[in-house]
Amino acid sequence: MIKNFKWLLLVSLTFMACNSDDNTSEVIDSTDGLPLTSGSADFAKYVALGDSFAAGFSDNALFIKGQQGAYTNVIAHQFALITNATFNTPLTNDNIGGLLLGGNVISGPRLYFNGKAPVPVDGVPTTEVTTHLSGAFNNLGVPGARSYHLVAPGYGNVAGVATGKANPYFARFASSPTTTVLADAIAQSPTFFSLWIGGNDVLGYATSGGTGKDQTGNMDPSTYSGSDITDPTVFKMVYTNIINGLTAKGAKGVIANLPNITSLPYFTTVPYNPVGLTAEKAAQLNAGYATYNGGLQQLKALGLIGADEVAKRTINFVVGNNAVVIEDSYLTNLSAYGLPSYRQATKDDLVVLTAMNFIGTLVGEDPTKVNGVSVPLADKWVLSKDEIAEVAKATKSYNETIVEVAVAKNLAILDTETLMKQIAGAGITANGFTMKSTFVTGGTFSLDGVHPSPRGYALIANKFIEAINAKYGSNLNGVNIGNYPVMFPKVL
Repeated sequence: MIKNFKWLLLVSLTFMACNSDDNTSEVIDSTDGLPLTSGSADFAKYVALGDSFAAGFSDNALFIKGQQGAYTNVIAHQFALITNATFNTPLTNDNIGGLLLGGNVISGPRLYFNGKAPVPVDGVPTTEVTTHLSGAFNNLGVPGARSYHLVAPGYGNVAGVATGKANPYFARFASSPTTTVLADAIAQSPTFFSLWIGGNDVLGYATSGGTGKDQTGNMDPSTYSGSDITDPTVFKMVYTNIINGLTAKGAKGVIANLPNITSLPYFTTVPYNPVGLTAEKAAQLNAGYATYNGGLQQLKALGLIGADEVAKRTINFVVGNNAVVIEDSYLTNLSAYGLPSYRQATKDDLVVLTAMNFIGTLVGEDPTKVNGVSVPLADKWVLSKDEIAEVAKATKSYNETIVEVAVAKNLAILDTETLMKQIAGAGITANGFTMKSTFVTGGTFSLDGVHPSPRGYALIANKFIEAINAKYGSNLNGVNIGNYPVMFPKVL
């Protein structure tokens, strides 16, 4: 009898230990040590809308491992600790990255770091755009999407991909050729959503060096090019409609504002003055620009331009580091006097990342024609001070709309503008890692200089979770960003 009692006691203690372990497992992912709760929110049906960031685009491509590390997927995983709900993502076919349209490559493979520079991985993309995925997808992040694309019928029509009227990523999983991203989200009756959109409404203009047009005043987005800036009124109308649609049945959500492009290593890596010269080389180049500089002085003497204009445009090389020479359409047009719009860059200009491998190259193998030095850089290689101001003005307007909508709808909001500014400054320390914006080594951004690394996405996900907890009283924990790599190897 006593023997049986001891056995029963052992079983009882074992049962209690299991229960204790279960309880510990239940609260280990909470911020307060209490059982996990969604607070006043309901995470049972989560849908995510946005652009390439929501999709998990990284290293200049969309691929399986990158998609699995998207901030949206990280958030969904933490939600699932409460709801056990699934989060369906329209995965690509491989870890090579890139897309095919009718067997032709329309988007190349992802990048990896070979020890010296980012280069494409070996292999050919296998993700065919015309092969349609069936089912409903929670992750509706669409690389390349602008705000108005989320409400554009036909944006997922594969027939329009070749002409640029449709998006190849959305064409793979849109519920029909005529649907919209928003309609596919609403059809799932979400209880909770996330929305981070608007970056591409200025990013295309910025990455093209400002070759597009500021479309302020143009209310017809169908006339915009991919390198234009979206009219702020168009953005406000579209953004408000998106949020109205998502919240019509009572869904709660979290939205994010937009960071300034100066936070991205794509615009901060290449210095404005990378040209190192000896005294001999500097003298040769100055001789080459003597006619141009002399022409400026002549116009000044005639009273046609002022001293400020001359100072701004005069090109002068010295021993040591020198600024690149650029074309600047914002300068006074002096073509009637035979003078082009040339000047040297200043610290207020941003040289784009792709110029890194272009500056210093020769034109036609002619050693006297050096790009960025004796041959001025075209507009696409540099975002000038005036163009930066246009981007900043539009971004400020978009952010005002986002905050206004968040307040009106009582939604959680993540201030990514401040977040990215901190990362670009002293950095943010989490789980023993200091995340900065330095290209390749900073940890936050991937090898394309625009999109986050897996660790960067994990950090962003944690910040979204903090905003959700603060607004709705949930107690979700973030993830350990150390479990997410900074860079993917060549082979996955």
